[in-house]
Parts: sequence; structure tokens; C-alpha cells
Amino acid sequence: MLRFSVLPIAALLSACATTNTPVNANADANDTQVIKPTGLDRFFGFISPYRITVQQGNFVSQEMASQLKEGMTREQVRFLLGTALLTDMFHEDRWDYPFRLQKPNGEVVTSRLAIYFKNNTVEKFEGGKLPTEKEYLAHITTAAIAARNEAEVSSETPKKK
Repeated sequence: MLRFSVLPIAALLSACATTNTPVNANADANDTQVIKPTGLDRFFGFISPYRITVQQGNFVSQEMASQLKEGMTREQVRFLLGTALLTDMFHEDRWDYPFRLQKPNGEVVTSRLAIYFKNNTVEKFEGGKLPTEKEYLAHITTAAIAARNEAEVSSETPKKK
């Protein structure tokens, strides 16, 4: 009887050892990060309740950031990128555009863009490697998700000649 009660406890505790690892582990902190579920989280994702896609923040693509130039006014930046999600009253010359997309399968995509102003014009901006609009659409559409998963599987299996 003791043996049968130890097995479920061991199985439950082994789930604590799994962690979600970033797909691009060598990326800079400012780069876009994609974190996929691993271990039991991935397995039990099939029998979990319905979850929605949660998007938070401002999505800023490479195309949008490429239009951003030093010397632009605050109004021009607001027109180009939208209203900044984070404006700090202690750092009025800095606008932050964080973005987070959490998908029902547990995958998380994050990116960040920070814009620094001096005399009400853009002095510099930091953001690392931002996703393109095409990559963003691939993350949010179901058809693209299936195609991407198939591409990942085919790239992992060695091809026979």
C-alpha cells in the first residue's frame, strides 16, 4: 500500500523540477524573448481548461521602430508608436513600451522599447531586436501556429537521403 501512495507523490513533485526555458537563451535582456512550456506543463496542456490569449502592452514592430529617428518630438513619437504604456513621473524624459503575449499553450512572447527624450525631442532609444509584423501575426494566428510547429518538427528530425 505504501508503494502505491509514494508513486503519485513522486510524480507530483517531479513537476516542480520542470522550468520554462527561453527559446533564444543567448538573447540580450532587451531582445524579444519567446518562452515555451516544457516537461509536464507541455504534457498537461492538452487536458487543461480553456485559456485565452492574453496580450498586454504596446506592440512595437521592427518596421515601426525603424521609422523612429533622433530629434523627433513627443507628438511625432506618439503618432508613430501610440501612447506609451509606462510614463514615470520621476523620469518624465523616458517612455517605455513593454509588450507581453501569453498564449493558451503556455508560450510567452515579450519585448520592450525605451525612448529617452531631451528638450522634448528623442535623444536615444533602446529596444534590442524587435519582432517584425509578420512574426507577430505568426504568433497570434492559429494556422501559422500549426505551420510553425510542423516546421519545428521537420527541422528536428534528420532527413534521409
